[in-house]
Amino acid sequence: MPAIVVDDITVLPRIPEPDSMVARQRAVRSITSAPRGLEGEGFPVRRAFAGVDLGDLDPFVHLDQMGEVEYAPGEPKGTPWHPHRGFETVTYMIDGTFEHSDSNGGGGVITNGDTQWMTAGAGILHIEKPPEALVVSGGLFHGFQLWVNLPRAQKWAAPRYQDLRAREVALVSSSDGGALVRVIAGDVAGHAGPGSTYSPMTLIHATLSPGARLSIPWRADYNALAYVMAGYGTVGVEANPVQTGQLAVFGPGTALTVAAAPVQEGRSPNLDVLLLGGRPIREPVAWMGPFVMNTREEVIQAFEDYQAGRLGSIPAVQAVHNTPTSVVESGGTGEGRSA
Repeated sequence: MPAIVVDDITVLPRIPEPDSMVARQRAVRSITSAPRGLEGEGFPVRRAFAGVDLGDLDPFVHLDQMGEVEYAPGEPKGTPWHPHRGFETVTYMIDGTFEHSDSNGGGGVITNGDTQWMTAGAGILHIEKPPEALVVSGGLFHGFQLWVNLPRAQKWAAPRYQDLRAREVALVSSSDGGALVRVIAGDVAGHAGPGSTYSPMTLIHATLSPGARLSIPWRADYNALAYVMAGYGTVGVEANPVQTGQLAVFGPGTALTVAAAPVQEGRSPNLDVLLLGGRPIREPVAWMGPFVMNTREEVIQAFEDYQAGRLGSIPAVQAVHNTPTSVVESGGTGEGRSA
């Protein structure tokens, strides 16, 4: 799991340990295990938020761990052209390569440690797929896609695309020097990531060496989630055990703690966790397939707008080879929810 690495972690700025006399550590409210499924044209995913109440996730609605899978030649798969409205998709690539194109002119290729941040806003069509060279050769594929809800006032914003290179993320270490912390969006102890967000939030990828501990300040007005990408460890000052594919939901407070087990398995020599949180929007959520709106009527309108071609057009160079046959993507196979 290379993503973004450094030759010498000791030269990085360190996040000071939260003051135990002032900071209030967040207790762990729940731990759930992500079920496995298939997405798009058939690539494997873990549904990280399955079984968790949307109220605990707000402002997030969906998180897929894509892979980790070693493809044979000819096996890599992606998603066909499909629409979105009302939220943002954040795709973080750890291993492998992914191509993105959309009807707003956005696009690019992301690889180890890169992130693409697409704001669907009022509506957009896009496609995500492995490049032809990867399809031919096969290879390792591992990443994440996070869906971030938009407040009512921003659901009709113009679509936009951010291409965040691995070299742009803020790199810091834990107070004990045993954890590499990559800040993709938001701010941790004064270290800000490059991602520009409508919904105030923080997104971090942390790698903890065996036996290392990471305790960091966390905004009191944000929720807090920790998803274990790989390895074994504990979450919270209560030291609740967690492992690959599990999500911890934290309660209120101003600091959170994760720690790596002293002994890890050979395939995952470190504990890798995705730490995320944001300011809850606290608005009604009507979610069906690729649309996340406030009311059922708005979702129906989104489907009608898509069918009428009002969410954009596939660029001519792409349309020869790709036809949008479905509006189904992550969450679109019967998993959409209304609240």
